[in-house]
Amino acid sequence: MTILNLHVENLRNLAAVTIEPDARLNHLYGSNGAGKTSVLEAISVLSRGRSFRTPHASELTGPEERAFRVFAQIRDPGGTEHRIGLERSSSHWRGRIDGSDVRQLSQLSKLLPLVVLEPDSHLLVSGPPDTRRRFLDWGMFHVERGFLEEWRAFSRALKQRNSALRAQHEDVLDSVDDVLARHGMRLDAMRKAHADQLSGKIDAALDALKARIQRVELSYLPGWKGESYAEALVARRSRDLDRGNTGVGPHRADLGIVCDGVTARTVLSRGEQKALAAAMLVTQAELMKEHGQQPVLLLDDLASEFDREHFDAVLTHVLSLGGQAWVTGTEKTPLNTPHSVFHVEQGAVQELV
Repeated sequence: MTILNLHVENLRNLAAVTIEPDARLNHLYGSNGAGKTSVLEAISVLSRGRSFRTPHASELTGPEERAFRVFAQIRDPGGTEHRIGLERSSSHWRGRIDGSDVRQLSQLSKLLPLVVLEPDSHLLVSGPPDTRRRFLDWGMFHVERGFLEEWRAFSRALKQRNSALRAQHEDVLDSVDDVLARHGMRLDAMRKAHADQLSGKIDAALDALKARIQRVELSYLPGWKGESYAEALVARRSRDLDRGNTGVGPHRADLGIVCDGVTARTVLSRGEQKALAAAMLVTQAELMKEHGQQPVLLLDDLASEFDREHFDAVLTHVLSLGGQAWVTGTEKTPLNTPHSVFHVEQGAVQELV
């Protein structure tokens, strides 16, 4: 996907900004707090409904009014253009595609696939399991047909089971457990297959990024012991009744990351974790491309996260995927490929020619 035009209103310090980006590479630079990351946040909100920095819309809303708006004209890999937009406040949202209202934010996400590499991306390696679950699920949303429906069905059944547990309604647990186990096993199979695909490509990505990390393996950890989720739910029922929630299942799953036979977060430095996270994200983008999606790649503050050698390696590999890339930094960095440059200062964005 290519963003042809981006317009942002009242998002953080961006009062009213319009950008006509390059189809391949865009470099935004300016001092800290100038608003360059806010531009990337605007793209993230338009795609995901939320920023990669905060889940709270109220933190993004500028001083002009109680809502912010992001609009874009985009072109898909087949050449079809669309107009998309999102208005959001702390209490409501409204999205549009080609002049028609959308019912679900996922409709915008499908049109604007996105991969984000930002300063906290190392948490993919060292952070809690829910960070890695979101990473897996975002990738599968774009490449696995039927994933969203299974995820929603599982989430509904999980909510029903937790409600029954809190109310001590043991009589309904058998029927709810059947539904939860069925969708949980399907979701588990999808995640495992996706993790295997990522694992099969991760070493090549690490080589391309010139990361000196070897023998990395990714494996899906399902969130329960044994082969059968249904049996795990039965075995756990007494404890779940005591605690009022479901303690096993895909909502407790993780993506295991092992380096040379040892858990990666225990042996890799912060810099190595950043390199591994970058490799995981570009691998996700590569899988999206293989399935007919062309994600926009956002690289926030890349120069401060990597030295020049690895900066060039990351950018070269990102551009080799053929999509549009946006790079931010505090300084104007010389780049060895045609690109557009934008100077950001106090919420104003000016293209340099």
